[in-house]
Amino acid sequence: MKSYLLSAALVALSLSVCAQDHPERRKRHYDMQARTYYRGPVRFSAGAGVGLYNGDLTKGLSNQLPGPSFSLGVLYPVHPHWTVGTEATYFQIGSTDYLPERNLAFRGRNGTGTVFVRFEPLRDGAYYATPRPAPTALVKPYLKLGVGLALYSPKAYNGTTRPDDNTSFLRPERGDYPALAIVAPVGLGVTLRLTPKLNATAEAAYYFTTTDQLDDISTGLGRSSSALNDGYGLVELKLEYSPWSK
Repeated sequence: MKSYLLSAALVALSLSVCAQDHPERRKRHYDMQARTYYRGPVRFSAGAGVGLYNGDLTKGLSNQLPGPSFSLGVLYPVHPHWTVGTEATYFQIGSTDYLPERNLAFRGRNGTGTVFVRFEPLRDGAYYATPRPAPTALVKPYLKLGVGLALYSPKAYNGTTRPDDNTSFLRPERGDYPALAIVAPVGLGVTLRLTPKLNATAEAAYYFTTTDQLDDISTGLGRSSSALNDGYGLVELKLEYSPWSK
C-alpha cells in the first residue's frame, strides 16, 4: 500500500511539472507576420565599467579623470525585437581644465535610476514558439533609449591631477548637493549568448542631462561662461542571468 501511494504521488508530481513546463501553459502572442512568440523570462544584470564626462572643462579625452561605474538591472523581453528594463547605477566622473589659465578641476560621485527600452534588430528563434522560424541568435546588437533621474554630488577644486586628502575644494555653487537632474540615456550594445541562462553584454551609452552643474562649474559663480548642460558617458561590460530560462 505504501509503495502504491508513493508511486501515485510521484506520478502526480511528474504530471504537475510537465503541465507547468508545457509551452501551452504560457500565453502566446503574435507578431505582425502572425508568428507565435512568448514574452520573458525575466533577466537580472550586473555590470562594471568606466564613467566619462562632457561639460565646461573638457574638449576631449586628454583632460578626463575617468572613474568606475557599477550597475544592477532587471530586463524583460516583451517582443522578439523589444526588451524593457530598469537599472540603478553608481558612477564617478572627473576632469581637469582644458584652459590652463582657469586651472579648474572636479570630481563627481553620482547615482542614477533609469527605465529604458532596447531594440534588437536581429530575429532570435529563442523567443518564438516551436517550431522555431529562425535559429537562436548567439550575437545580438541593440539600440537603447531611456529616461531617469540622477543624484549628483560634484566637488570642484584648483589643480591638474586627481584630488587627494590634501586637496582644498572650492565653495560649492549651490548648497543642496547632492542634487537631482533628469537624464536621458542613448546607447549601443551587443549581447553574446553564453548559455541558455547567461548572456554577456558590452554597452556604451551617452546620458543627456538637465543640469549645467554636474561638475559644479557653471555661470552661477562665474567659473564658466557656457550655459550648456553637462553630460556623461558610461562604457560597461555586463552579465545577464535568467534563472527561469530553459
